[in-house]
Amino acid sequence: MDKVKHSFEEVVKDVFDGATIIVGGFGLCGIPESLIRALRDQGTKDLTVASNNCGVDDFGLGLLLANKQIKKMISSYVGENKIFEQQFLSGELEVELTPQGTLAERIRAGGAGIPGFYTATGVGTPVAEGKEHKEFNGKTYILEEAITGDFAFVKAWKADRSGNLIFRKTARNFNPLVATAGKVTIVEVEEIVEVGELDPDEIHTPGVFVQAVLLSENLEKRIEKRTTRAGA
Repeated sequence: MDKVKHSFEEVVKDVFDGATIIVGGFGLCGIPESLIRALRDQGTKDLTVASNNCGVDDFGLGLLLANKQIKKMISSYVGENKIFEQQFLSGELEVELTPQGTLAERIRAGGAGIPGFYTATGVGTPVAEGKEHKEFNGKTYILEEAITGDFAFVKAWKADRSGNLIFRKTARNFNPLVATAGKVTIVEVEEIVEVGELDPDEIHTPGVFVQAVLLSENLEKRIEKRTTRAGA
């Protein structure tokens, strides 16, 4: 099945108000920036977004925040976005902070069809409030529920026309997990090849999880926080 699409506007048109979207990336590395821009332009609102963080003020998911399209964020780190801080403190944005490893496992569990799991992370902290506690071998754990989405937005390095994906280096962060956890998974990539051109042993995510593949537009290699030092 050929899953290659040619319009970001077309692939996001089914994203409805109030949808839950899981978004790949870590910081600004491996984020589906073209899909995010298309969703910003469409204006879909009241979104619940699960992603490690929320971009920066003028890039990545920060664009949706600035446009007041996100109702709730499920994240592990929010420190690089002033708009996020402002909306949270004003009560405009609901935030569910989740430890990073727990967030990754909640997404992985969702993709694997596992409704929940127990973890020791967060026991005795505000993270554990309101959650079921259970003891295993004398140690206390809390129950965390899986995360699934109506849609998953993913960034990969290379794909074939059937949606088999390869991720490159650090961009292989949350993306392979996110790709499995959406009812509809949309992937933007830097290169599309014909079926049979990818070495099966190098494929990270099989195409069975993917509904649409598009070539990235206006690819920008943004550095989240640039640190420099004076020359000698």
